[in-house]
Amino acid sequence: MNAPNIARPLPEPTAESRPYWEGLKGHRLVLQRCAACKTPRHYPRPMCAACFSLEDEWFEASGTGTVHSWTVSHHAFHRGFKIDIPYVLLTVDLADGVRMVAPLVELVDNDASRLTLDLPVVLDYQDVSDKITLPRFRIDG
Repeated sequence: MNAPNIARPLPEPTAESRPYWEGLKGHRLVLQRCAACKTPRHYPRPMCAACFSLEDEWFEASGTGTVHSWTVSHHAFHRGFKIDIPYVLLTVDLADGVRMVAPLVELVDNDASRLTLDLPVVLDYQDVSDKITLPRFRIDG
């Protein structure tokens, strides 16, 4: 008997995060930064951790970075992700000054032995619905 197709949970954009998700939908990485001190921040939040300003602005980021760390998941945190096991989840130091967590795509057999610290990666986009596009990374080059 085949396992049932379980729907994956999808992000629900908030007023605070809406520009980020709209950017991804257009295959652009749009990040928040403090309007007062210009410190970038990710994930979007209402207050700057550097100067405590409540004013923010948005900018288009490069979508490039280097691997800070990674993990290979052999257990799905939700039944909808079971089909992807195992998968690699990266923490990336973006060239734009923030860290971002997203899965890695196109790693043959999820062989993490190819991964190294500071490995260059580039952001990729996965259109999962007519409203949501998810970020993911590819090895650059």
